[in-house]
Amino acid sequence: MKSEQDTTRSTIVKKTLTWALGVALSGSLVQAWAQKSTEAPAAEAQHIAATVCFACHGPGGKNDNPMFPILAAQQPAYIENQLNAFRAHTRAEPTAQHFMWGVAQRDIDAKLIAAMAHYFAGQPPAKGVAGDPTLVAEGNALFHQGDPKRGLPACASCHGPDARGAGPFPRLAGQHEAYLLKQLHLIKDAIRNAPVMHGVADKLSDKEMIALATYLQSLN
Repeated sequence: MKSEQDTTRSTIVKKTLTWALGVALSGSLVQAWAQKSTEAPAAEAQHIAATVCFACHGPGGKNDNPMFPILAAQQPAYIENQLNAFRAHTRAEPTAQHFMWGVAQRDIDAKLIAAMAHYFAGQPPAKGVAGDPTLVAEGNALFHQGDPKRGLPACASCHGPDARGAGPFPRLAGQHEAYLLKQLHLIKDAIRNAPVMHGVADKLSDKEMIALATYLQSLN
């Protein structure tokens, strides 16, 4: 019999393959909409979100596959910055290259990017997922207090006391634990370009990353 871990892995792989096919098909659709649509940017953004972005990020920017981030209630400035980074190929971790470079490189102008960012920002946030109480408590302390002895700043100083983000600093509340962990490791290894975060991630142990990610996923 298959173990529970094998079953979970198989389910994630199947979902990823299905969504990957959607992404592969989406590039030409985005290009066509950007060139031919006569809709106002807000209406067009909603249409693209519902027919293209949902393949990976889920309806309204909420998904159940931790390979892809939840976009619902995300800071609009952060979404704009990331879309522009995908277009410029300055955000270049493997997942970004495979899933976002082609889509973001299409003829989508600045007004449509801004409209898409505001669409996702206006969606209801994802509900938090409870985690191990000990890890949640450790992550909570680290997020709000940091560790002055090691020069580790409190995450709340940029991401806000409730982890909702601010301007270019992303919302972390309710984000997938596995996604957060992956991004922290990518930043720590300098695979993902995030200058503000490099010095922070370098100071975090694997255990601290897990505690932070568990705490943040638990937030509503």
